[in-house]
Amino acid sequence: MAWNNILVEFEEEIAVVSINRPEALNALDNETLSELGAAMAELGSNQDVKAIILTGAGDKAFVAGADIAYMLPLTALQGKEFSRLGQTVFSQIENMPKPVIAAVNGFALGGGCELAMACDIRIASEKAKFGQPEVSLGIIAGFGATQRLARLVNPGIAKEMLFTGDIYNAQDALRIGLVNKVVPPGELMDVCKKMAKRIASMGPVGIRFTKEAINQGQNMDLEKALNIEADLFGMTFSTADQTEGMSAFLAKPKRKAEFKGE
Repeated sequence: MAWNNILVEFEEEIAVVSINRPEALNALDNETLSELGAAMAELGSNQDVKAIILTGAGDKAFVAGADIAYMLPLTALQGKEFSRLGQTVFSQIENMPKPVIAAVNGFALGGGCELAMACDIRIASEKAKFGQPEVSLGIIAGFGATQRLARLVNPGIAKEMLFTGDIYNAQDALRIGLVNKVVPPGELMDVCKKMAKRIASMGPVGIRFTKEAINQGQNMDLEKALNIEADLFGMTFSTADQTEGMSAFLAKPKRKAEFKGE
């Protein structure tokens, strides 16, 4: 399907989704968020897609934030609705059954940083910049940063970022645990695609259940979280992927498993 502000490209079992508003540094408005949600829903149900890379068009920005010109005239009710739209789309990305890698190629500020945090893995270009500068605009983060950031780093660092609005370079983001790794700009997509293809070669059911166990478990006490893990572990033994994966491992000579996601 064609989108106004989203590009979707396919490379074997990988889908690359680009926020395509480079003239606005890929800022998020109502239309862009709605299109992103629709595109992700479509990819989530596409059995041919095993992993997704999310990035921003151009070489300056991943997503520079929510569109300030769009937000300026909003009423309190409209502001809440905009926040809920962003939260809903980002939670959809966080909880979708496919792994999502953020290829952060430039500015990831405000809503852009929040979008990256909703992804499973974040790979940053050396030119990437991160921050939550909402307080400098007289507002607060509204797309999940007040909750996800403290879970990814720690509450003290999260409060420092959210209270000061300071901008962090890629190495600072790596130091505090906000990103997984930092790579030269020219290598960013190659590194992300290599990782995505490695993930795509694994058992899709195992990937999906692993993501579910992590996402559910981090909001529970340890004993309940371990029960979730045990339930999902047990469920894998009713799948064709489990039989195929273990049979391939035990074959003589050992062979590569051919997973079907069933």
